[in-house]
Amino acid sequence: MTYLEIVNSILVRLREPTVSTVALNAYSTIIGKFVNDAKRQVEDAYDWNALGQEKTVTTTSGTYVYSLTGAGEKFRVSSDPLNTTSNVVMRNISVSDMRQKQNFTPIVTNIPAQYCFEGVDGNGDAQVQLYGRPDGVYTIKFFLTIPQAVLSSDNTSVLVPDALVEQNAYARALVERGEDGGLSSSEAYNLYRSMLADYISLEATRFPETQEFVSV
Repeated sequence: MTYLEIVNSILVRLREPTVSTVALNAYSTIIGKFVNDAKRQVEDAYDWNALGQEKTVTTTSGTYVYSLTGAGEKFRVSSDPLNTTSNVVMRNISVSDMRQKQNFTPIVTNIPAQYCFEGVDGNGDAQVQLYGRPDGVYTIKFFLTIPQAVLSSDNTSVLVPDALVEQNAYARALVERGEDGGLSSSEAYNLYRSMLADYISLEATRFPETQEFVSV
């Protein structure tokens, strides 16, 4: 479903007129805010396959700090990065360990086999440090779960399960509206949690490495 379709579906549930654009009036606008809040909560609940992206870093000799362009800050590593040039699985080490390696002498210039995240660049994208410091050109692939950007265009489709986003946003709208004889906000939210568990169970059957689920 698109951003506008979800907002209109929620408006129908609330027995309110549908709109031609999310920003048509104050009420549809706040429902749009609830949809974005709900989307973020659903995204945080699980490593949804629909949010998976591959970010590639191509090294140059002597440079060991790289930006993951487009990754932002709020991402999760879905599997170990790969140095596909050398057929090496990259190992995540602590920031403290990396700082020691990068500052103690002699500095090892070699095939990159270790990494850590530290800081962001001017665009707000995470930066990664590599060790050994690259002694040539290597291709490093990072496999990440990256949240979708905030919904703003009416026609943008939601990547995570839209039914979950709609149910969560509906529960939020009921809190703002107050009880009116229909479904209570707590009942709506409990229904969302039940649906969330079902959707995660279904997706986990396809990806056994992500079967562990922590409720949020």
